[in-house]
Amino acid sequence: MADFRLYSYQQEVVRRALLGENIIIWLPTGAGKTRAAVYVAKRHLETTAKAKVVVLVNKIHLVDQHYTKEFQPHLDRSYRVVPISGDSEERDFFGQVVKDSDVVICTAQILYNAMINTDKAKHVELSDITLLIIDECHHTKKQAVYNQIMSCYVEKKLNGERALPQVLGLTASLGTGGEKILERAVEYVLQICANLDSDIVSTKNYLPDLEERVPKPVKTFDIVDERPEDPFGDHLKWMMQRIHDFMDLPNNITLRECGTQEYEADVVILERHGVKEDNRVWAQCALHLRKYNDALLINDTLRMLDAYRSLKDFYRSKVDTEIDGTDFFLMGLYRENRAELKHHAGDSRYENPKMSKLESVLLNQFRPDGESRGILFSKTRKSTHCLCDWVSTSSTLQQAGIKAAILTGAGNGIDTMTHVKQKDTIRSFRQGDLNLLISTSVAEEGLDIPECNLVVRYGLLTNEIAQKQASGRARARDSQYSVIAQKGGREERREHINEYLDELTGDAIAVIQAMRPPEFRSKIAQMQREAIMKRKVQESQKAKRRSQHTPASVQLLCRNCFKQVASGSDIRLLDKAHYVNINPDFKKHYKTGGQVFLNRTFEDWEPGCTISCNNGSCNKAWGSEIKYKKVALLPNLSIESFALETPQGRTTPRRWRDITFTVDDFSFEEYCQEHMPDFLD
Repeated sequence: MADFRLYSYQQEVVRRALLGENIIIWLPTGAGKTRAAVYVAKRHLETTAKAKVVVLVNKIHLVDQHYTKEFQPHLDRSYRVVPISGDSEERDFFGQVVKDSDVVICTAQILYNAMINTDKAKHVELSDITLLIIDECHHTKKQAVYNQIMSCYVEKKLNGERALPQVLGLTASLGTGGEKILERAVEYVLQICANLDSDIVSTKNYLPDLEERVPKPVKTFDIVDERPEDPFGDHLKWMMQRIHDFMDLPNNITLRECGTQEYEADVVILERHGVKEDNRVWAQCALHLRKYNDALLINDTLRMLDAYRSLKDFYRSKVDTEIDGTDFFLMGLYRENRAELKHHAGDSRYENPKMSKLESVLLNQFRPDGESRGILFSKTRKSTHCLCDWVSTSSTLQQAGIKAAILTGAGNGIDTMTHVKQKDTIRSFRQGDLNLLISTSVAEEGLDIPECNLVVRYGLLTNEIAQKQASGRARARDSQYSVIAQKGGREERREHINEYLDELTGDAIAVIQAMRPPEFRSKIAQMQREAIMKRKVQESQKAKRRSQHTPASVQLLCRNCFKQVASGSDIRLLDKAHYVNINPDFKKHYKTGGQVFLNRTFEDWEPGCTISCNNGSCNKAWGSEIKYKKVALLPNLSIESFALETPQGRTTPRRWRDITFTVDDFSFEEYCQEHMPDFLD
């Protein structure tokens, strides 16, 4: 492969993979892990009979990136390389595509769906694959889809099946899983190795070459003092106390400090408690208190105006939805204090000091005639929009030549991006039309983003993996990695903890790499056997829980107004993904809203309109209609919008898999026979 060279440290880490071993390549962001994987794939294709390579990614946008940037340029002349994502028509006959291709790049969910699909055109066995490459393989844990695939692999291996693919994992940081003691961190990393049935390799002989190729940024802690006065935040807290007094909570229910993640957790539990106890006062007040707490968190990170707008938008959505005295009290409290909140939010004397610090950090790197590039990481899609608005309306930042845009994950919500928009934004950033990306964690992992001389983490509380991924984006010479935080605050403390955990990860990996091969293999084999037994116990417990009640004995209640609207016997599972109500009488309980638009098409169904509760002024969002096979219009329900009345009392499941009754699969033929007999004539 004279036309395809690797750096010395890359050659070192692929050596065992070229011998056919299962390995995890552990290299920092920007060191060329994907290029190393392409090298292994090419050699595998050249030396293995009937070779079949499947590359798994955990985000849709990485399918096209890996295809366009790495695999297709180096393999396309001699091999058929096919990218498949949720937007690809080839997903509908995935099994045939795998059969006809040499290399398939896809999301892990597509492969897993194919593994459990009985349709011949879609089905794939692990034995059909000879090399399985897993990008960002540190996600191979717990219930993640990577681990669902590898659980099948490990079980087949322990059962003596030999026709299994070689595994090649890629990661910049395995993390410690939150463990803070070396012994436990070693156990955590060993479990990842067991899940992937792989050993870990990293460069040892060519560290200077790696450090030369991937320089570390200069890290700065840009710390601000707590603002001496906060009349806006104080007024929000006063309003929250009014709601506390209105609820009249018993002594055994306590709420922690307002404006914290702990308080948010408390009011989430309180809302569920209120629903279970048929106490609408507690349930509704908890929902509103969460929005006030959100405003306090925004006030702590962004502008006061952003916090005010978040509360304003929430109450705008509540207009004409009052059902009882609780709603009238909550709406009245906001209306009475709206003007004062707006006044405080506009008083620049009390603005968030973190914003001025962020401004100075940006101005220190950007000049009108400069060529700086930067990424500003923030926690939520909402915060990225607020920060982008701030940058675009700041004359100081505009004079510095900052051209900013948002980069968030793809999805269907109002604040999400299409995959096309993501690619366009990154292209503009690469070409220099943009020089600052304001991003959520989507830009931390995998994305092919040009070298940056500034990376800022702003208002983030994340783990050591996210920190490592973010800092790896500052790849330019003499680049800066800035952490903006309040002195002694949670963000500063968390960053220091992450530094320790990152070092601990390296120490844990060193311990594992020092193990004698028989000891390592024995340990991961034991972990694999225990994981299989644990999974079987969990599956048994899940089946037992799902058969706890008969479907007819469970009633669905609107989570807002508590009106009974359906029976568990009305629910069917469509295409293993959608829980739909097949009872035609259910139609009288909901009203339709706007058309749902999705960024992709589906084989058997298309989206319809949103649906919401039709009980008086309730208007609780329930989900949306879907049109199945152009004929059946079915309400597709979100379980979080409902409470379940069971023989043992009321429950508030967060996911459909948490329900306590069995749901039958949807049968299109039976539905047509019962509801549209003329259709079959």
